[in-house]
Amino acid sequence: MATAQAQRHPLEQLVEAARGHSAELGTLLGKGLPGLNGRDGAAVWGQEFLFAVESDAPAFVSIDKQPPVAMRAVAGTKFWYKLAVLRLGTTHQYVYTAGGRTLGAYEVAGYNPDSYPREGVARGTLSEMRALESKVYPGMKANYWVYVNAGADVRRGAPLMVWQDGETIVGNADLLRLRLQIVSDNLVAKGVIPPMVHVLISPGNGGEAEGTRMRSIQYDTVSGRYGKYLLEEILPEVEKTYKLRSDAYARAIAGASSGAICAFNVAWYYPDQFSRVLSHIGSYTALQWHPERQLDGGYIVSQKVRREARKNLRVWLSDGTDDGESPAGSWPLGNIMLANALKLKGYDFHFRFGDGMHAIAQGALDLPESLAWLWRDYDASKTAQAYEMEEAEKAKPLFRVKIANRDSW
Repeated sequence: MATAQAQRHPLEQLVEAARGHSAELGTLLGKGLPGLNGRDGAAVWGQEFLFAVESDAPAFVSIDKQPPVAMRAVAGTKFWYKLAVLRLGTTHQYVYTAGGRTLGAYEVAGYNPDSYPREGVARGTLSEMRALESKVYPGMKANYWVYVNAGADVRRGAPLMVWQDGETIVGNADLLRLRLQIVSDNLVAKGVIPPMVHVLISPGNGGEAEGTRMRSIQYDTVSGRYGKYLLEEILPEVEKTYKLRSDAYARAIAGASSGAICAFNVAWYYPDQFSRVLSHIGSYTALQWHPERQLDGGYIVSQKVRREARKNLRVWLSDGTDDGESPAGSWPLGNIMLANALKLKGYDFHFRFGDGMHAIAQGALDLPESLAWLWRDYDASKTAQAYEMEEAEKAKPLFRVKIANRDSW
């Protein structure tokens, strides 16, 4: 019995405990998956969605904008939970409330089959956390991890994929979001993507001149500085252990939100180093607009694509109608503008625009498809490819916007 329990996936164990209202649930929630409360308070196994939150007062959850329903108390704890059977192949929004206030609101994916462990699939290996102090960003320190798919040729040179906000893609945190490790291993086993080295980088802290919180400075600034940081500091450290291919054809870069515009900027300024870009809920806005320093905000990216020479990039974009609006700009419109710019210039791109909010859920739902699309027709014997817009995309019109929540006049 103990052996069988040890073999069960932690998410499956958690959902089973909730289904049976087991006394074990409190222990699992208390010690278990990081972030399983508030914003990231949902775990999914199959069609069962476990919503959980910590609160002194009785808690309620609203799922997909429906009226709030009462959650069940976990005896002897401050946890409240609700188990629901929901549709797969889409995303689901949720809001927790208690005592008349909101405890957290976010979105969760109804994951596709390749986002679950498959029997017989060789699993990759995750390195220990490593730290690096930067000279490109003086005084800044950052952590990173390396995940290597089974079969990656790290002696002669492996394909590379760099992921921003790497702390969200390691350990149990990955299970509540992208499930990158599971997905990439499954796709490698199916021969859909090559086995590769994934470098998972956290934003730094402690920049002497720029402040302790460096994420937006690193990610949202429209310049080649972050690419310089990757190429001159992070990747040389990685290559002390893992040999990487140096051609842009075998390199991709990915991110979400500010991490997405960061990924696009790296490929834009260094197309000879990275040619494949995965951008989820990209912050193509004015978060780092500093006219006093002659720095444009991220809104300029779509205009640069429209006006500057076409570069050899392949780009997957995704966003949703319910993404954010702030004084810095409009996330949905920024992504639509970039998609149209890529369309006008004949880029090899794909734009997935759903109805999601500013969350990784749609990116997680799409990950098996987006990775397969980004690495399609990869040939390890090649070092270059001229990317061309797909014929199906050529036949489609430019994206157009309609206001769905107001009358026209």
